[in-house]
Amino acid sequence: MIKINLLPIRASKKKETMRQQVTILVVLLVTILVVGLGWWIYLRSQINTVKTEITTAETELAQLKTKIGVIDNLKKLQADVKKKLDVLDRLRRGKTGPASRLATLSDSTPDKLWLTKYAENGSAVSLSGGAMSEDLIAVFMKTLQASGSFTNVELVVSEQAELAGTKYKRFDLSFQIKDQKP
Repeated sequence: MIKINLLPIRASKKKETMRQQVTILVVLLVTILVVGLGWWIYLRSQINTVKTEITTAETELAQLKTKIGVIDNLKKLQADVKKKLDVLDRLRRGKTGPASRLATLSDSTPDKLWLTKYAENGSAVSLSGGAMSEDLIAVFMKTLQASGSFTNVELVVSEQAELAGTKYKRFDLSFQIKDQKP
């Protein structure tokens, strides 16, 4: 026997499953869109954070470059000063000759004693001058001997002289220059 079912049960079941599938599809699509939008917003905020970090790092880098430039200039100046100081040290160490001897002579000269003549002939030096007393001449001779630049300091002449009504002692000295090797 043939049975005919006149009730549309299958069609209603098909419609219901179709509706369920469409609902699941819509919910799935909405979920995917929400998750995608959330992910996009998260990535966008990360990109903005990284961009701000990059700009901050670039400004800090620019500041550091200016500081490095200043430091490089200071290093160049320091090197220049060091070169100049080395030249000065070399000149001080190599300072010999009449300038150093005259400086020693000037440092050894006491007050109320003056020099009128200085002559070098090789290592022999002759010196003339005047002083207010013989004691000043003796002190001058001792300081010349003790200076280390001169040896054999001898008094050649010491005599009374007068200048503008004032009496003083005129003297002549002779001594040798020590060998000074730089």
